[in-house]
Amino acid sequence: MSARDLIVLGSASAVPTKHRNHNGYLLRWDGHGLLFDPGEGTQRQMARAGVSAHDVTWICVTHFHGDHCLGVPGVVQRIARDGVEHPVHAAFPASGAVYWERLRHASAFRDTGVIRERPVSGERAVLADAPFTLVARRLSHPVEAYGYRLEEPDGVTMLPERLAARGVRGPLVRRLQEEGRVTTEDGTVALAEVSVRRPGQKVAFVMDTRLCDGVGELADGVDMLVIESTFLGADAALATEYGHLTAGQAGHVAAGAGAGLLVLTHFSERYGPEDEPRFREEAAAAYGGEIVLVRDLDRVPMPRRRRAP
Repeated sequence: MSARDLIVLGSASAVPTKHRNHNGYLLRWDGHGLLFDPGEGTQRQMARAGVSAHDVTWICVTHFHGDHCLGVPGVVQRIARDGVEHPVHAAFPASGAVYWERLRHASAFRDTGVIRERPVSGERAVLADAPFTLVARRLSHPVEAYGYRLEEPDGVTMLPERLAARGVRGPLVRRLQEEGRVTTEDGTVALAEVSVRRPGQKVAFVMDTRLCDGVGELADGVDMLVIESTFLGADAALATEYGHLTAGQAGHVAAGAGAGLLVLTHFSERYGPEDEPRFREEAAAAYGGEIVLVRDLDRVPMPRRRRAP
């Protein structure tokens, strides 16, 4: 069974610390690997995490502040050096194309032709629609920034007892799934009669932003919300000034969106390890679900699939 999990390659904000590398997040999804915001040092962190350039099928940059993109040169050059043959799609704000070009070609190397550039513009853009939908949504930050939402289409769960009762067995089961209706000795059987809806899983990736409509849209109903919590509540004014969220605001977003697992990351260097419990506490004051405060090289599995209402 293919993996679905989040590998945290870095969890600091603008300045890396002794305990936290610049940003970097690899979402593994059924053989795909979406690398979000590869900051400085991402290539080495990938080696430490036991993942390689061959695991990357998407590079998604939210914006062009250094802690979210300075790892692009190393990752791209490693893709070339390791001979990755599959396409690697690169999503980034179109307004920062000049920065992408500088990073993409930061030094001399034997280039690769597998990078597929997917610049993003407008309030909302759909970047992929199979085998999942990947949407970029504009956020509120001093430079143009986007969040990303991955959404799996709904499926069906077959009910063996109903299949047996209607005489659907063997190759007819697959045909029923593909065509929606089959005929047996007992008559015509529709898919809805022998199955229930299986909700598709959803993940949102929300980095540097103030509270805005885009945050809520990305987070709506997701199974996993990966969201910045750069500041504690006492520094809320700084968060607003610099275009960031507090841990408490992240908790409110998760609660209002009906999100599942809340993953807090992107912590300011102004706070030390002794301050970390306060991030969880402030988020928990607004959100009663499961909260993970990540550390570098953590692996966060996708929560169990939600049941259909």
